[in-house]
Amino acid sequence: MEINITTFLLVCPMVFLAGIIDSIAGGGGLISLPAYMIAGVPPHYALGTNKLSSCIGTAASTARYIKNKTVNYRIGTVSVILALGGSFLGANLALLVKEEIIKNLLLFVLPFTAFFVLRSRKTEEGRTPLSDRATFIIACTASFFIAIYDGFYGPGTGTFLLLCYTALARMDIKTASGNTKLVNLSSNIAALITFLLHGKLILLLGLTAAVFSIAGHYIGSGLVLKKGYTIVKPIMILVLALLFVTLLLER
Repeated sequence: MEINITTFLLVCPMVFLAGIIDSIAGGGGLISLPAYMIAGVPPHYALGTNKLSSCIGTAASTARYIKNKTVNYRIGTVSVILALGGSFLGANLALLVKEEIIKNLLLFVLPFTAFFVLRSRKTEEGRTPLSDRATFIIACTASFFIAIYDGFYGPGTGTFLLLCYTALARMDIKTASGNTKLVNLSSNIAALITFLLHGKLILLLGLTAAVFSIAGHYIGSGLVLKKGYTIVKPIMILVLALLFVTLLLER
């Protein structure tokens, strides 16, 4: 596929914004994936190229969470293995679906996923923790099934993981956030390899966008979660509304 300067001008700023939002509130894929498609990138190539930029960007914010020791490695190790398998399965399923269906599916996924991403988050303080065994089983199971979705499509994966870890597995918010990034990075890697092996990736565009994604993730992960989310939320609503309208007009 041929790309031009307009493609970069449309994609890169949106990927930067997606990186900031993703590192703070999750759901950056709700912005970056539509941006690729609006820029004229075919759906399967958009999925693969988006995985490249988001994978590198997520690695940046994941490193900061690991440095701050917010990862439970007992749960994380098994979750990563399951996420790799789930994402590989999901990505291969996506490649079997016609590109037109992938593009039209975004019109349904975008508002549905945005609803969960934009919901006000409340830390489940004061709740009785589950047993270590129950937390382990729930977190690992959620990692596998959500990774299937991440490989198949992706937007909102971080939010879905965080909700399952905190609300169902009852992990504390800091540990849940650290494990979310670790598992999300793993599922991104598995999907990226799958799309790469099938040639569904625009390397130059993905690497360029990755630079902007790293910058966005680095800035976003350095902000305080609650303060940052209150700033990001109205911006994200506006951007998602514009993207949704643009996608409708392109049909």
